[in-house]
Amino acid sequence: MKILILGAGQVGGTLAEHLAREENDITVIDVDLTSLRELHNRCEISILHGHASHPAVLAEAGCESADMLIAVTNDDEINMVACQVAYSLFKTPTKIARVRSSAYLMRRELFNPGAIPIDVLISPEQVVTTQIRRLIEYPGALQVLDFCDGMIQLVAMKAYQDGPLVGQKLRALHEAPDAINSWVSAIYRHNRPFIPDGHTVVEADDEIFFFAARRDIRTVMARMRRSDRSVRHVIIAGGGHIGERLAQSLEPSHRVKIIERDLERCQTLAERLDDTVVLHGSATSQRLLTDENIDECDIYCALTNDDEVNVMSSMLAKRLGARKVLALINNTAYVDLVQGGEIDIAISPEQATISGLLSHVRQGDLVSVHSLRRGAAEAIELVVHGKERHSRVVGHTIRELALPEGIAIGVVVRGEEVLFGKGSLRIQDGDHLVLLVIDRQKLREVERLFQVDGRIR
Repeated sequence: MKILILGAGQVGGTLAEHLAREENDITVIDVDLTSLRELHNRCEISILHGHASHPAVLAEAGCESADMLIAVTNDDEINMVACQVAYSLFKTPTKIARVRSSAYLMRRELFNPGAIPIDVLISPEQVVTTQIRRLIEYPGALQVLDFCDGMIQLVAMKAYQDGPLVGQKLRALHEAPDAINSWVSAIYRHNRPFIPDGHTVVEADDEIFFFAARRDIRTVMARMRRSDRSVRHVIIAGGGHIGERLAQSLEPSHRVKIIERDLERCQTLAERLDDTVVLHGSATSQRLLTDENIDECDIYCALTNDDEVNVMSSMLAKRLGARKVLALINNTAYVDLVQGGEIDIAISPEQATISGLLSHVRQGDLVSVHSLRRGAAEAIELVVHGKERHSRVVGHTIRELALPEGIAIGVVVRGEEVLFGKGSLRIQDGDHLVLLVIDRQKLREVERLFQVDGRIR
């Protein structure tokens, strides 16, 4: 595919690296020549220095022959205008834009071919808010992802020393008399992911990724580790878009406090939020945290725009007695460095945005794509189509598919039925498959496998 990416920042750069490895023709446009050159040195892409929304620049980049335009600059207006120009002048088939401002997002009727022609709208703040909300819903989880319209969830959790699974083979989880249907799809150990089998022995500090039906998630989690008590008291540091949205979603069922250092923003939050307590002050103030009973806090969420503030305030909150701390980290290089010590969970807005973009970029009948462990692996949901005589998948068992190494089918959803990826399971037309991909370089092989009559649907 020929893809234009507007913006060489963290999201645009990371996305370009992902897609370049998959043999796409990528051109990145930005006004920052230094960022462009650094990106060009990291991966095989074309770069163009210029204003991303200018018709002449888009023409020079080959917008007329592009299959897709992805506008992820830091300016909402530039992203929207670029999509309008691509639609009006170059008839670009697919236009994706990142839009942050709630002033635009509240008016979704704006985004259609008759107004602002954006085919896919990506809102990082909403993606991150949803991600944090799920982590609060499932205490003990490091990541929670939905598949098949929420019927299936993929959950990541850490195996602690003296936990029920440490030292045990995974098959013990499934052979118990009261076992619940689930599948451990991957384990992240010593900085690398791998696909385990029933004989794999769980070690302390392993990050375990498992699939289960949504209704069974809590039960499976309880059997994998000591149960965590539910979250009731939440303190949020940072009253920006993410902090405000999270507070709005939590306040009907939780005790919520927001710490915001900007007085004017505090007044705005107090007017917009119903039951949330809004506090004016610094999230790194030990006196403020102590006065607000941080030792009674179930989860402390550091969501300011400053990575240093988020890291330092999270560490301070943990040392003062917060049961769990979560930090928003914009620099993806720091995420793995800070998570797992005093900071329980580190979230990268860029990586969450990438996951939302990939399912719209990849070919085939893809429903969703999610990154695991900040891109170390991916979980992909796709729909199988075709008749047996025209398909290398339909009518075959999972064992017969001979999937490339580093790729496994974890779950098959057939109508309302959830089936786990046993080798004898036979694939049918219309099945939803969730695959775990450790080696992204094998994705082209997977796409070819799911072709129908030589075409990717």
